[in-house]
Amino acid sequence: MPSDSSTDGFSTDIWPIEVRLKKAEKRLEIDFDDGRTFSLPAELLRVESPSAEVQGHGPSQKTIVGGRRHVGIMALEAVGNYAVRIKFDDLHDTGIYSWQYLYKMGENQDTLWQDYLDALAAQSLSRDP
Repeated sequence: MPSDSSTDGFSTDIWPIEVRLKKAEKRLEIDFDDGRTFSLPAELLRVESPSAEVQGHGPSQKTIVGGRRHVGIMALEAVGNYAVRIKFDDLHDTGIYSWQYLYKMGENQDTLWQDYLDALAAQSLSRDP
């Protein structure tokens, strides 16, 4: 297993023990091998998708995605042993979520959520469709 998780965004020192898709709750729960567990809402996963469609090709190109309050997750697809592709019910499915990316999302969930709400407000967008 690679030991330097800072070089490519896909290497990781942490691994999921269990991944649970909670369709009714619209959440993804992940237990990691360091004992941490994160419960990530589909809306946050969707608006923070690592896809080029959302993130662009640099920090200044990020697209703020509104209208996703009710987005759900239809399916998960393993990508090698390092990531998962999430298929959302708004048909977005191009983001590849590495275990490292999901772990960092879990650790920074509150900040990411507030930044999202602030960005929506700044652009006069809504979480509702």
